[in-house]
Amino acid sequence: MRFMIIVKASRDSEAGVMPGEDLLAAMASYHEELQKAGALLDGSGLQPSSKGWRIRYSGGKRAVIDGPFAETKELIAGYTIIQVKSREEALEWTKRFPNPHMEDGEIEVRQLFELEDFEPSESLERFREMEMISKK
Repeated sequence: MRFMIIVKASRDSEAGVMPGEDLLAAMASYHEELQKAGALLDGSGLQPSSKGWRIRYSGGKRAVIDGPFAETKELIAGYTIIQVKSREEALEWTKRFPNPHMEDGEIEVRQLFELEDFEPSESLERFREMEMISKK
């Protein structure tokens, strides 16, 4: 089972303020523990939304909307993806996640879909092939 730990953006992260040494050290220790346990798949911080864009779909058209985006609470500042045996194990790991903002806040945790969650189909087999190729 894979889970994404989502770190919500803050005013500071959106302003490009880099995390301090205390937070970097805590995050490094946490990710090292995940790695030693074989649970870490990926993790990274994201640049501020001012360096990003969105694609808005309307009918058959697409429009590019450049950042920054106003609603900080809807933005993501970083993520960690873990692979564990159960929801309970994921919960235990996420309870140990360092406070990313060193103040009141929250992280969000969401389970990723696995190919086995979908009904068999030709399209699903195409995804399975891609998965096999990327693991080589």
